[in-house]
Amino acid sequence: MSATGEVSGTGRRGRRVILWRHGQTSWNVERRFQGSTDVELTETGVAQARRAARLLAGLRPDAIIASDLKRAAATAAELAALTGLDVTLDEALRETYAGVWQGLTHDEIIARHGDEYRAWKRGEPVRRGGGELETEVADRAAPVVLRHAEKLPEDGTLVVVSHGGTIRTTIGRLLGLQPHNWESLGGLTNCCWSVLGEGARGWRLLEHNAGTLPEPVLGDDD
Repeated sequence: MSATGEVSGTGRRGRRVILWRHGQTSWNVERRFQGSTDVELTETGVAQARRAARLLAGLRPDAIIASDLKRAAATAAELAALTGLDVTLDEALRETYAGVWQGLTHDEIIARHGDEYRAWKRGEPVRRGGGELETEVADRAAPVVLRHAEKLPEDGTLVVVSHGGTIRTTIGRLLGLQPHNWESLGGLTNCCWSVLGEGARGWRLLEHNAGTLPEPVLGDDD
């Protein structure tokens, strides 16, 4: 299977799941931890969503699901407007609840909760700010993605509009990675996306933090 999802020797491309992060918010610019706080898109964020939606519409998605937080729902609405698809909102796709970390800047978190922050970065199970574990986020989000993916037609495409942390934990869970290794996936830029494809041995990561349409994989691993 190639990154474009072209048919393989089986004659099938397989289902695809596109996990798309929301556009920019004012808290993103301020490096302020949002978590489940309901922050709206900036004008730049709306423009990012419109640009990305034009590209993703070219992949002819069959379904769109999204977090019910405003920044994700508004991002999803841009793709819905181009495709004519309805958006299914689900609170299980919200960003990680991080308790007292929410609303703090990155520097404030380091200053006030440095030990907790460093433990999290080491891959230890940490309830940041007294909130959710990353595994608990995956426990609520990944089943929603799988349930909607199972409804797709053969070779269908699902777009999931969510948040950076939730997307990373969901990808980690679907790929069967150990939670300690989820951090190795890296973050998503505002309005960029990752693509999972259905392979013979389960889900495969085809694209990560992409902002353009996938190109074919040319080489020995296509």
